[in-house]
Amino acid sequence: MRGGGPLGRAGLALLLMAAAPWAGARPRPGGQPRPSVVLVACDSLDGRLTFYPGNLTVDLPFINFMKRYGTVFLNAYTNSPICCPSRAAMWSGLFTHLTESWNNFKGLDPEYVTWMDLMEKHGYRTQKFGKLDYTSGHHSVSNRVEAWTRDVDFLLRQEGRPMVKLTGDRKHVRVMEADWRNTDKAVNWIKEEVINLTQPFVLYLGLNLPHPYPSPYMGENFGSSTFLTSPYWLEKVAYETIKIPKWSSLSEMHPVDYYSSYTKNCTGEFTKQEVRNIRAFYYAMCAETDAMLGEIISALRDTGLLKTTIVIFTADHGELALEHRQFYKMSMYEGSSHVPLLVMGPGVKEQQRVPNVVSLVDMYPTMLVPFSCNLNVKKRQIRQDECENMKNHLCHLLSLQAAYIARIPVPQNLSGYSLIPLLRGKAENEVSPRRPRPSWVLSEFHGCNVNSSTYMLRTGKWKYIAYSDGRSVLPQLFDLTADPDELTNVAIKFPVTVHSLDKMLRSIVNYPKVSASVQEYNKRQFISWKQSLGQNYSNVVANLRWHQDWLKEPKKYENAIDKWLGQSK
Repeated sequence: MRGGGPLGRAGLALLLMAAAPWAGARPRPGGQPRPSVVLVACDSLDGRLTFYPGNLTVDLPFINFMKRYGTVFLNAYTNSPICCPSRAAMWSGLFTHLTESWNNFKGLDPEYVTWMDLMEKHGYRTQKFGKLDYTSGHHSVSNRVEAWTRDVDFLLRQEGRPMVKLTGDRKHVRVMEADWRNTDKAVNWIKEEVINLTQPFVLYLGLNLPHPYPSPYMGENFGSSTFLTSPYWLEKVAYETIKIPKWSSLSEMHPVDYYSSYTKNCTGEFTKQEVRNIRAFYYAMCAETDAMLGEIISALRDTGLLKTTIVIFTADHGELALEHRQFYKMSMYEGSSHVPLLVMGPGVKEQQRVPNVVSLVDMYPTMLVPFSCNLNVKKRQIRQDECENMKNHLCHLLSLQAAYIARIPVPQNLSGYSLIPLLRGKAENEVSPRRPRPSWVLSEFHGCNVNSSTYMLRTGKWKYIAYSDGRSVLPQLFDLTADPDELTNVAIKFPVTVHSLDKMLRSIVNYPKVSASVQEYNKRQFISWKQSLGQNYSNVVANLRWHQDWLKEPKKYENAIDKWLGQSK
């Protein structure tokens, strides 16, 4: 609602009282029309909030609306639990090691052909508002230097201690003003332009919420450790239902988890009330996110477009909110890696809960559908070495993967699989028999706050996490059926399972080789950056986000970097 609050309860009631919004859709003369698509992608929303604990903790009416009239995926995962690499996977349909989106600074080439580019080429009217963040060159200097130096033998706090901040009063609705402005732009585009279109459209809205807010005291471009909301949204949270997560002692933590907890400034003492407040404020930020989703749904309903539009809601990754003594993402634990994925619209089964494991690379093939043609999707000549790195992804179009939204040829060898058969409620053996959906999903991480490349294989009840070269760091194995909170690593208890899952992982990605490539990349990038600074290097490196620790012993930390680079005298 322009200039005011989100859709009120009366408006929501009208939506809920109606039959399925697309029930009255009629095919145009000449056949079934191609549906329009709206994708709302937020930042840092824990996917478990869309089905567990049944939204008892926070009121999320429009997520619940999508569940009632559509499908919710119970096991949807990011392909890399950090902003840019995750979005690169979603927009490209390729795993992170294929696009080489190693950190928040290195994503896709700006000329990379995304699924939206193909939809535009084939007659869709396209529009993007808000956060994109899938191409290279973004984020702070601190963010990239912290990623490049993760193998250096030092331990420095890189984030501010997580904290909460209350702003405004009970009438203060638009806390994240930038997101609301972009939501308004999307609503106005629907009401003023889309309503007059004779062609299908695809609209993308990217939200920053519920990502934590900057903490200015952290210095260079700030950290983002402040959970900020207003009383209006905090009242949507049921404090008494908030679960205080169990923590392992610092001495019992997996070494990679300890590094993450320390660099995220979470190894200090937290009272139960501090933890409860941080989680409550985070849930309140999720409620504000849900309201923006509601504005889009309402605009489509008001214009009569909801009956011909597929609406998708997801996120780039989750938020730990002090689970496992961490906040933020960059972890394979459920709070960080599990994302929301809800879809509603014509042809989508209602009130369906899909248990299959899926991931964000599935978005690309889901948007498109094949027909016989020879389509060249390259905007520029692809180098031979790029073809090798990508294993010829997008270089050939000889084999087409079935999907059903836009009826556009899908490049072969994409990492993802169409979600459409699952959305239509088909049985597992009916899903794409020529290219059956695998029983696993892959996620990987190569960026800051984690001192090892990390690979997660999720299949059945198991979550297997391998690190680095597969030898220097012990793996983790969690039974998510018996241990949904991931408190007990059972890798030693089930060596046969570990061996089997590691073999499966290596058949998908040669992860020791990828880890070595990332280490080489990190050194090259750091050396280039250091040389570009000349005599200013010592001053600049000391005053990044880790300045509070670095300035206590600057020579010690410079020497550690020199040793890492092989330049120690």
